[in-house]
Order: sequence, then C-alpha cells, then structure tokens
Amino acid sequence: MNPNKIFDYHVMIKESHLDSFGHVNNAAYLQLYEEARWDFITAHGFGLDVILKEKTGPVILDLQVRFKREIKNREGILIQSQSKELVSSKIMILEQKMINAEGKIASEALFTVGFFDMKERKLIEAPQKWLEAVGIISR
Repeated sequence: MNPNKIFDYHVMIKESHLDSFGHVNNAAYLQLYEEARWDFITAHGFGLDVILKEKTGPVILDLQVRFKREIKNREGILIQSQSKELVSSKIMILEQKMINAEGKIASEALFTVGFFDMKERKLIEAPQKWLEAVGIISR
C-alpha cells in the first residue's frame, strides 16, 4: 500500500473532449490528466504563480497511458492522482486514473516527472514544498 496522498478531481466530459466515435479523444485524456495535476498542485501551494516566480517546476519526461473503457459525452468522472515513487532527488513517478460513474477504471496513466530549473535549463533536486504539494511528504 502506497502511503502517499491521493488527490481527487471531478470533471464532466463535454463535447469538446470527444472524437468522431463519440467517446473521449486520446489527446483529451492528456489534457484532462493535466487539469487534475494543476488542480492539486495549485491547491497545495505550488501553482503557476509560484512556478513563474521561482522559475522552477515540474516537467513530464515520459508517460504511459492505457485506455480500458470508453468514456462518453456528459459522463461525470473522477481523476485520482497519486505520487507513487521518488526515483531520485530530481525525478518521481505519478499515477493517475480516470474512474467512470460506475466506479470502474476507464484509463490509467503513469507519468515520469522531473523537477526543472527554467534558468539553468536542467533538472534539479525537488524542494520540500514540491514534495509536500504532490503528497510525497506531509506538511
């Protein structure tokens, strides 16, 4: 059991998320996952204002997405996000899941996230307040 905090983000699927088959477009999954990430880091003190001021923040290094069940128009879903592993002082693994109204997993994604210095243009050690924002350590 992973002790790291799980962050919940509720969203309703809209027409703009759909493809020609009437279910969520594959690119829209990434957009929705990103919305969920911004929601929890902003709520925990590491939003865009902090990133722009400090010139440091998260970057996606790798991702794997699995599509398990279709999600349709006007369906309410839950996106759960959880930091799974601190790979190094600079890199972590984040897992996200989209759960449909029936409580079944519709999609799963693993993101490798690095902590980036925008001035130096390289990965740097993640500070404690970032690790708190993503639920790896408690405040």
